[in-house]
Amino acid sequence: MIVSRHHDIDMCNGPLFGKILMFALPIMAMNILQLLFNAADMIVVGQFSGKEALAAVGATGALINLLVNTFMGLSVGTSVIVARDYGAGRPEEVSRSVHTSIAVSVIGGVVVMFVGLAFCGPMLTWMGTPEDIIDLSVLYMRIYFLGMPANMVYNFAAAILRSVGDSRHPTYYLFISGVVNVFLNLFFIVVLGMSVDGVAWATVTSQYLSAALTLVCLYRSSLSIRFIPRKLCIDRKKLEALLKMGIPAGMQSALFSISNTLIQSAVNSFGSTMVAASSAASNVEGLAGTTMNAYYNAAITFTGQNMGAKKYERIDTIAKICTALVFATWIVLCGAILLFGRPLLSLYTTDPEVIELGMERMYIMMAAFFTCGIMNVFPGLTRGMGYSVLPMLCTLIGACLLRIVWLNTFFTWYRSIFMLFICYPITWSLAGIGQVASFFYARHRIRKRAALEAEATPPG
Repeated sequence: MIVSRHHDIDMCNGPLFGKILMFALPIMAMNILQLLFNAADMIVVGQFSGKEALAAVGATGALINLLVNTFMGLSVGTSVIVARDYGAGRPEEVSRSVHTSIAVSVIGGVVVMFVGLAFCGPMLTWMGTPEDIIDLSVLYMRIYFLGMPANMVYNFAAAILRSVGDSRHPTYYLFISGVVNVFLNLFFIVVLGMSVDGVAWATVTSQYLSAALTLVCLYRSSLSIRFIPRKLCIDRKKLEALLKMGIPAGMQSALFSISNTLIQSAVNSFGSTMVAASSAASNVEGLAGTTMNAYYNAAITFTGQNMGAKKYERIDTIAKICTALVFATWIVLCGAILLFGRPLLSLYTTDPEVIELGMERMYIMMAAFFTCGIMNVFPGLTRGMGYSVLPMLCTLIGACLLRIVWLNTFFTWYRSIFMLFICYPITWSLAGIGQVASFFYARHRIRKRAALEAEATPPG
């Protein structure tokens, strides 16, 4: 019997709306805190080191995501396998999943660190990073990637905690490390006179702090998710299950990042002023994106636990609630972002040209941002049911390939800021349609399997 604690949520019994919201809110707060701390990096460097330094940090985002998200997708596998074992009441299986996941996170973090250190320079050159910022971008990335092992450990450990309903502790630890990050930013840049290197060292330090705090939390847990260092090893069956779910998710993230990297290359072709504007606007838009990402985490965890408990009928309710939350977030938050867009952008820079170009991007992106939420939430539902390849294929075709086609056709023919950024809502919509269709296919298969199981079970 798995013992529950006051901060854990019973996902398999009772009404769902309040529980989904209660679970999502701390993740939402965590994502927004992460975004704000990242914004603090850019605000400090933009205000004290100039728009070139701001552009240098912003130009690295797509490439960092490309290298990181490939391995980070494996944490999706962690969420699914831990949630299923926990929902089914199998504490020994949960423990094996936990220790396998932590071991994989350490190995993955080291691999990403060395790949980033080796290839960041050539890849930034290939992306056409403007010459006036490329040296600063390379410097930032080389320091940033030293924190990759800690980044991976934190995200996998946070996924473990969320899988059993504890979405609060990862938020607490992110807040602590984020405050440290902000103070270090100010100390390194304002006091010591550093530039992008100061921002990078502050980020690395805060990443190792958050990783240490989450591991201590797992170590002190009274649940089956307790982390015991001497048990750290890779269980073959759990690794296979993690990879089965995580590799398609990682590939989806990588493919998505590749398309974003190509778009970043197109942004780079407009010069460092456009790079700075796009970077600042993207950071502001992240308020909506990271909020909707909380519903993805809720979808995958609630679905995974109810699958483990064989309460398949609750999955439709989870889908309806998460979809309603996406639309509510789009109306309220995206509207607020457009209303206060200029004051928000002015936090990053006082350059009027950067602010106007940033607003041009945000008008295009926010108008149909709910499609991005739909595209992100439904893969969580489908993966929670055990289908991970379908969401990857939808993203590959609906987003990645179509973005490449768009860049090489419409954007090439009618080269403008509008034609560049309109490809986001168009591809979000097409990929979202595919993700919804994949969900209904997976749901049909689950219901069919459940009916066969019921027929095979003798009465009484």
